[in-house]
Amino acid sequence: MNSNADPLDALDDAQAAAAFRRLVRHLRHRHDAQNIDLMGLAGFCRNCLADWIRDAGYDGDKEAARELIHGMPSAEWKATRQTPATEEQLARMEASVAKNRALGD
Repeated sequence: MNSNADPLDALDDAQAAAAFRRLVRHLRHRHDAQNIDLMGLAGFCRNCLADWIRDAGYDGDKEAARELIHGMPSAEWKATRQTPATEEQLARMEASVAKNRALGD
């Protein structure tokens, strides 16, 4: 076995898909967890997940992917769930996203 192999690659696709769906449903429920805060803490958000499913081969356009992840059109999400970002949130996001560059994101 390759010593550089990531054990995550051995995870069954059905298990990975179930965990992904659970994550998305959790984020749909926890709309109080703002995208800007997710970006500031972890360097990704719901919109990133939408981009990632497109990168993985999802046929829909950007809006369709976001609707799939948000569980509603992104315009509706923004109007009903998103709050304005503060300068502090934006600064945290910038610092966090800078850490992603090591991953090639």
